[in-house]
Amino acid sequence: MSVWGKLAGAAAGFAIGGGPLGALVGALAGHFALDRKGSSPSRHEDVAFTLGVIALGAKMAKADGVVTRDEVEAFKEVFKIPPSEMKNVARIFDLAKQDVAGYEAYAGQLASIFRDKPDMLRDILEGLFHIAAADGILHPAEETYLQNVARRFGISDAEFQYIRARHVPSDKRSPYDVLEVSPDISDDALKAHYRRLVRENHPDRLVARGVPEEFVAIATEKLAAINDAYGEIARERGL
Repeated sequence: MSVWGKLAGAAAGFAIGGGPLGALVGALAGHFALDRKGSSPSRHEDVAFTLGVIALGAKMAKADGVVTRDEVEAFKEVFKIPPSEMKNVARIFDLAKQDVAGYEAYAGQLASIFRDKPDMLRDILEGLFHIAAADGILHPAEETYLQNVARRFGISDAEFQYIRARHVPSDKRSPYDVLEVSPDISDDALKAHYRRLVRENHPDRLVARGVPEEFVAIATEKLAAINDAYGEIARERGL
C-alpha cells in the first residue's frame, strides 16, 4: 500500500506516540481511509517520516514568510503526490502550519522515533533542504531554521555544512565538502569513499532502510551532487 493510504490509521496515530504528529493523524482521521490492518512498526515509521517532513516543511514556510512556486513544485517532487491526494496533503500542511506546537515539538518527536535510525533523520533534513533551496536561494531565516532542526536531530554543525553544500550550489562550494572529505585525501581513499557514498545513497538503499518509495527524489538529487563533485575532483587530479 502507498504511504498515502496509511496516513490516518488510528493504529499509526497510537504507534507514533501521540504528540504533535499523533495530533495531526487524529485531525485527519475523518478525511482518510483508516489502515488498521497489517499494521507494523515499519509502516508506522513511513507515516512518521511523511508527516514529519510535511509538518517541518510547513513550519519552515513560516520561517521566511514566503512560499514560492519553486518551493511548492519541489514539495510535490519530493513527495510524488498523486493528484487524488493533493487536497489531503494540503490539509496536513495547513494544519501543521497553524498548529500552536512549534517546530521544536515535531523535531523532538522525530528524533525520539528515529533515535536508532539516524540516517532517517538525515533523510528528513535532506528533504527539507531540497524544498528550501528549490528557488536557488536559501533564505537566512530558512538556514537558521534548518540548523536548529539539525541540532535537535543530533546532527553536528560540520555534517550540516556538508548537507548544505550538496543543496546550495555556489561558486564557493567545495566539491570536497559535498563528498564530506578533506582535500588532502589520497586518490585511492577518495575512490573508495566515493563508491561507498554511491552505494549508501542509492534510492533502493533508502527504501530498504525505511524511507517511503515516494521520496526517491531525495536520493536522486543527492547522488547527482555526489557524482558532480567527484567528477570535478577527478578531472582536477587526472583520475
